[in-house]
Amino acid sequence: MSKVVSVHSFRGGTGKSNVTANIATLIARSGKRVGIVDTDIQSPGIHVLFGLDEEKIKYTLNDYLWGRCPIENAAYDVTQLIKMRQKNAGIKGNIFLIPSSIKTGEISRILREGYDARLLNDGFQHLTRRLKLDYLFIDTHPGINEETLLSIIISNILVVILRPDQQDYQGTAVAVDVARKLNVPNIMLVVNKALPAFNFQSLRQQVFSTYGTTVAGILPVCEEMFYLGSKDIFSLCYPEHLWTQEVNAIAKQIMNNR
Repeated sequence: MSKVVSVHSFRGGTGKSNVTANIATLIARSGKRVGIVDTDIQSPGIHVLFGLDEEKIKYTLNDYLWGRCPIENAAYDVTQLIKMRQKNAGIKGNIFLIPSSIKTGEISRILREGYDARLLNDGFQHLTRRLKLDYLFIDTHPGINEETLLSIIISNILVVILRPDQQDYQGTAVAVDVARKLNVPNIMLVVNKALPAFNFQSLRQQVFSTYGTTVAGILPVCEEMFYLGSKDIFSLCYPEHLWTQEVNAIAKQIMNNR
């Protein structure tokens, strides 16, 4: 039985796609078949982290939503792309990525016309069966909208990314409250871009006390992340880094979640 994991943030700029890509990659290293769907259709970009050449993308999630192709035709096995860049990646499973279109005209069409968000959930269910996925990660659009709500509803686990910032704290309270009202079985919080000078234990306790929800991890802001500039999967480039260790702990919590 596959697990659906939605990764969400109330505001943009939290590093949601980067965290999603790294968690999914580490789970695939354990031998699992993992799918990732970029539903941030207005501002897609997770494909960059996996080195998926835009010129080689024939179909995207947009094509499925507009009836141009079955959703599995928009799924790209990026496992070999990762192994080509990282010879010691050690990925025993597979990673399938369903990107959204980065073409200006198609983004404009989405903003202008919208789409039937219910098709997303139909596609998710078909995809997990067709590709025999163990995990399906949904990289959502920030904020609360119809497609995000429908993704959250079908999720086994909701991972909410936030920064240690007052605006993020307020927005996260809304996201967590909505998830509870939708009876999401498991909600995890991940604090990203925390200054290394912070007392992480104190911050963890503060966030837990604020939301009464599991704090799966606290990820420090680091120079190496800026140097990498989304050109690769951080956890594979810096396997011993504290950031990677913390993401690995988050991945294990997701895999151990029943």
